[in-house]
Amino acid sequence: MSHHLDEIDIKMLTKLQKDGRVQRNKLAEMVDLSVPSVSERMKKLEERQLIEGYYAVLNAKAFHLDITAFIFVEVDNSQNYKKFVDNAMALSEIQEVHSITGDGSHVLKIRTKNTVSLERLLSQIQSWDGVKKTRSNIVLSSFKETREIPLTDGATH
Repeated sequence: MSHHLDEIDIKMLTKLQKDGRVQRNKLAEMVDLSVPSVSERMKKLEERQLIEGYYAVLNAKAFHLDITAFIFVEVDNSQNYKKFVDNAMALSEIQEVHSITGDGSHVLKIRTKNTVSLERLLSQIQSWDGVKKTRSNIVLSSFKETREIPLTDGATH
């Protein structure tokens, strides 16, 4: 899928990645366009699925979600693949689900209150059909978490 972006699109997307709440008049000022023109560009970027949504980033610790972990899961075969993904998607503690190569078939990013709730979650995951084994890594500290992507020429064509 080719997505040609001009300089104005790149400026707008860069700003929106850093501040999804930026007011359209400020965005218009920044790129030297009218508010209706910026609104129309944003609508087109959304229609092209280059913008998937606008979110507030919450502080997990403030909500007593003190444990972040990555759980590597090995699912035994492709017959259980869809059911595994469906099960993972249904749990709010699981924030990310990725199919991977290497050690395991999936990696899950989870946030939970404490080690008791982590143990309960692991037990639940291990009970799903096709789960052969899990391996967990608990995060001690995080220095960078982002959904921002670099908007270079290579990412825009």
